[in-house]
Amino acid sequence: MAAAAPPRRQQELFTLRFTQALACEFVATVIFIFIVLGSAFKWPLQLPSVLQISMAFGLTIGTLVQAFGHVSGTHVNPAVTIAYFVGNQISIVRSVLYVVLQLLGAITGAGIIYSVTPKDVRHTLALNDLTYGTNPGEALVVEIILTFSVVMCIFSATDKRRTESRGNAALSIGLAVTMAHLIGIYYTGCSLNPARSFGPAVIMGKFSGAHWVFWLGPIFGASVASVVYNYLLYPQKLSIGERLAIVQGFVLPEDEGRSTPRTNSERLRT
Repeated sequence: MAAAAPPRRQQELFTLRFTQALACEFVATVIFIFIVLGSAFKWPLQLPSVLQISMAFGLTIGTLVQAFGHVSGTHVNPAVTIAYFVGNQISIVRSVLYVVLQLLGAITGAGIIYSVTPKDVRHTLALNDLTYGTNPGEALVVEIILTFSVVMCIFSATDKRRTESRGNAALSIGLAVTMAHLIGIYYTGCSLNPARSFGPAVIMGKFSGAHWVFWLGPIFGASVASVVYNYLLYPQKLSIGERLAIVQGFVLPEDEGRSTPRTNSERLRT
């Protein structure tokens, strides 16, 4: 009896799930930027503390990962998206569209919080900048190390190949973001996320001379974390053809409409 022909894969760009993921990524980024920028505003009755701001970032990320993670992955960060692409986890089309929507979402979220907040409270709209005499080189090192730590946690917490308990991914990622902000705020305001720095800069029309740090640092740190985790510590056993299929965005039709999307490697091995 002849073996059944393998199911024909389709380009994810033309699936309903892909459209849903794009929508979730945009909405999640809008919510993220709206909340985290608002947490840093200096209201007359109560000035924000480093702990308060750090907790706001961590709790918001944890909440969004829990809410949208099963649909889009809840990257809300170009550095994270690029790390997933470097690690051969997502397609080039998804990577580009995610980054575009994250930037648009950041601008939208920053614009909304700007429009609903009194001028004497919003001030600089929590723009990232170097503080306390930190120079660009020092800031770059801080952003690289902190982003590396967070992205390593993201890959580990969401890796479905792990047989031992992974705990709660949303909580783990949220705590990692909180940890990074507890120190990073003192140096750069703690970006970790080019979209977080880009959105308010666009709304305020102010790009500091060190704005590049908030792109290069997170992207480099996240990319190094991706290489370390996905190629050195815990590489996926995929053929060249399977890796190319991931880059090109081919998935199995049966993935359409699933409540919990499978990883790229699970799709390819079916």
